[in-house]
Amino acid sequence: MRVPRCYLDHPLAVGREVDLDERAHRHVVQVLRLRTGAPLILFNGDGAEYTATLIQAERRASAARIEARVPRDTRPTLPVTLAQGIAKGDRMDYGLQKATELGVSRIQPVITRRTVGGDDERRLDKRMAHWRGVIISACEQCGRNDIPELLPPMPLTHWLGAYRSGPGAEEQALGLVLDPRATHGLTGIRNRPASIHLLIGPEGGLEENEIGQAVHEGMTPVRLGPRILRTETAGVAALAVIQALWGDLGD
Repeated sequence: MRVPRCYLDHPLAVGREVDLDERAHRHVVQVLRLRTGAPLILFNGDGAEYTATLIQAERRASAARIEARVPRDTRPTLPVTLAQGIAKGDRMDYGLQKATELGVSRIQPVITRRTVGGDDERRLDKRMAHWRGVIISACEQCGRNDIPELLPPMPLTHWLGAYRSGPGAEEQALGLVLDPRATHGLTGIRNRPASIHLLIGPEGGLEENEIGQAVHEGMTPVRLGPRILRTETAGVAALAVIQALWGDLGD
């Protein structure tokens, strides 16, 4: 049986007894129905994982004792910032989940002209909390010990105006915008980039003037073959190609 992995957002140390938070407790005790003595793997994003034993498994509370710290660096070798046009419901969830599995370093939700509900701040706050849960769950499932940074949503025009100097910006970063009308794909890029900023539109894609603004700000338009992909498919496909060409997917 696979040992369950749980993310805890507080310091972990060998010999320490830690309470599982509501989310981890629900998964371990209520879903998996584990009992005292069951092994667990805990992580908090510090670059390691911690073997632990469940020492309390009650209806409303659970706790674990940490036995050992195991350094295991799962950070991607190629820093990729994904600027994802906010999509509806499950499509956004799927995109974030797979981006996490494929080793994205940073996620910037962007509000485009075709984004639905981008002006509802309360709704966006709730979606941010939900998206973080999706990302954490993906890390637990795929064995990733670092948590991709999730940045607050911002209008695409604002992000484009600052992406070279904002969070995660590097002087030699390669900016890419997916455009089905582009003349070449990712394999047409000859030099290995030091880091990448990847812009993907929401349902319906980016409008022509949004792509034009991205190109004006120095981003390179690329396409993914002769077919137009859905937003949740485009991110997975682009990140898989990027990681195969220049990242750690083949390691």
